[in-house]
Amino acid sequence: MLDSATTQVIGPVPTRPPGHRRARGPWVLVSGLLALLLIGTAMFAVAPLRHPLPTPTVTRTVAASMTIPGKAPAVPWPDTGQAALTVEEVGSLGRSGGSKPVPIASVTKVMTAYVILTEHPLDRGEHGPKLTVSKARAAAYPAEQSRNESLVPVVAGAVFTERQALQAVMLPSANNMARILAEWDAGSIGAFVAKMNDTAAALGMKDTHYTDPAGYDPGTVSTAVDQVILARKAMKLPAFAEIVAQKKATLPIAGTVRNYNSLVGQDGVVGIKTGSTDEAGGCLVFAAVVKVGGRKITVVGAVLGQPGADTPVQLARVFRVTRPLVRTAAAAVGVHPVVRAGDQVALVRGPLGAVTTLNATEDLTVVGWPGMRVKLDIDVPEVPDRLPAEAEHGRIKAVVGGSTPVATPLHAGTGLEAPSIWDRIRRHR
Repeated sequence: MLDSATTQVIGPVPTRPPGHRRARGPWVLVSGLLALLLIGTAMFAVAPLRHPLPTPTVTRTVAASMTIPGKAPAVPWPDTGQAALTVEEVGSLGRSGGSKPVPIASVTKVMTAYVILTEHPLDRGEHGPKLTVSKARAAAYPAEQSRNESLVPVVAGAVFTERQALQAVMLPSANNMARILAEWDAGSIGAFVAKMNDTAAALGMKDTHYTDPAGYDPGTVSTAVDQVILARKAMKLPAFAEIVAQKKATLPIAGTVRNYNSLVGQDGVVGIKTGSTDEAGGCLVFAAVVKVGGRKITVVGAVLGQPGADTPVQLARVFRVTRPLVRTAAAAVGVHPVVRAGDQVALVRGPLGAVTTLNATEDLTVVGWPGMRVKLDIDVPEVPDRLPAEAEHGRIKAVVGGSTPVATPLHAGTGLEAPSIWDRIRRHR
């Protein structure tokens, strides 16, 4: 039996009244506000990161064109007749005397040789196929001689290589060999003349008309400008350029013949063809090679209609007015810097205000003369977000007249870095 003095009676635990909850309202409110704040902050921070960065923009800071500084060359044009002067792969130095078609005498033979060599190409030093002088061509020789034509002696059955025939045409200016070549190529002189005119039309020689392959007929007419067009094309044929630069050659029957163009070998002159008749006066299509900045540059020109009583006087006059043209062109042409290494060419603006420059890596130089217009083109690919300092990116090129473009690479100045996440968030606050 338990002792009543030590016995503890535990009554029933009272239950909580209905609807009673522990008092935690303030904590829930604070927790909710903190959660909303964190969510809002996260959304605010992430929002600018959802959008891609804008592509860096490039603004050119160099002009689209410029003029080579200095005084433009004064070309000593002849007082009479026509003249035209150009520098291969650079541009024209101009022309004088108008553009009326005039007789061109044996300058005609440039087209004769050009047609022959395009139909029957020769390499340098190659003699090519053989042609035989017909009885009819040999029989025509006395009559041609009685007219004081420029000829080489021929006999029926004589054999010339293509090269020898062209040498006869271009050096001593043999009219009879021009006719022999025409018949050999086309079957008749008329058919060959048609080829000459078709070729002139194809080359854009709009003021030229040929009536014979020798130039003896005054009905063959052209202009100095048109003859420069043809000469430039002809000088690109290796055998043509080789033949017209010769001072002499050895031919069947005739033996050694000399070039009527006495300027060959002087002032860099390497051809091309003389011409003289009463109707045409003294004529010369010429080419000269000059050295500019370690490069060889070809000057091509034509002078027509120089006065004189006979061939020696006419040719002396045309040589006298041609020399200053060649020398002026040689003195005028030079190497000119248009952009210097390190020059700023463009400004690059990256996202969020980042900036760098694109600068020329090397000097950009052109061949030309003072007063010539130079076009400057910039080619810059899309700039990435990150462009290290000195990294090559794009290029600048220069074009003068009809020259081949020259270019130099561009490189970045200071580095262009993509903005950090923090910069992007901070910038959008």
